[in-house]
Amino acid sequence: MSEDRVTHVSSRDNALLKDLRRLAQDPGAYRRLGRIWLEGDHLCSAALARGVQPAMALFTESFWLGAPAHWRQAAARAVVVADGLWRGISSLESPAPMGFVLDLPDAVAPQPGAATVVLDRLQDAGNVGSILRSAAAFGFSQVIALKGTAALWSPKVLRAGMGAHFGLRLIEGAEGGVLDALAVPLVATSSHQGEWLHAARLPRPCAWLLGHEGRGVSPELEARAALRIRIAQPGGEESLNVAAAAAICLHASATP
Repeated sequence: MSEDRVTHVSSRDNALLKDLRRLAQDPGAYRRLGRIWLEGDHLCSAALARGVQPAMALFTESFWLGAPAHWRQAAARAVVVADGLWRGISSLESPAPMGFVLDLPDAVAPQPGAATVVLDRLQDAGNVGSILRSAAAFGFSQVIALKGTAALWSPKVLRAGMGAHFGLRLIEGAEGGVLDALAVPLVATSSHQGEWLHAARLPRPCAWLLGHEGRGVSPELEARAALRIRIAQPGGEESLNVAAAAAICLHASATP
């Protein structure tokens, strides 16, 4: 990469570094700034594999000196940050030496007929990211996050998703009425009522409703479901973690 496309940053007060700190440490900053921060080669590789073009690539000074060509050429603009300033950006205990800044994707409307996962007020970022990963793995191409759900493009959700974001159609901040456009049956998960998953005839495609970690799917959404499903737990536990339950349900729904 020619030097005119490389910016070296050595000041803590640099405006770009201030924005990066917000993106890395504030879950909702991406909405205000219109950009997303990806930290580490795994997430960056996943983005590139899906054809995502980063707005810029950032590197620690020490990593840049020996960085492979494919990282140096990954974006139209490269930013090299003094090692001593890099830790102030990252929210990780062991910061990765590189990352990408992406433009926040444009908002999209739900795709009718698509196999969908609906997140109803899920609070835990790790659970949300894990569910996105399961959705991508089991062929659910669309995820709708209703208002009150953890921010989909926040750093913690991105890390838990392990790159799944870039293979999904993501809609967030939605109202319940958006489900009218899906044109597929809604299937609600429940810990205490409904058909047993292992015996149910699941509609394909469908939209799975996954609810709040403590309160489950809201009564209003559950009333709209064509089917209610619960998972047999012969070990006697009261309920499963929502991300574990989602993986079981989505796998069953994807298996002929």
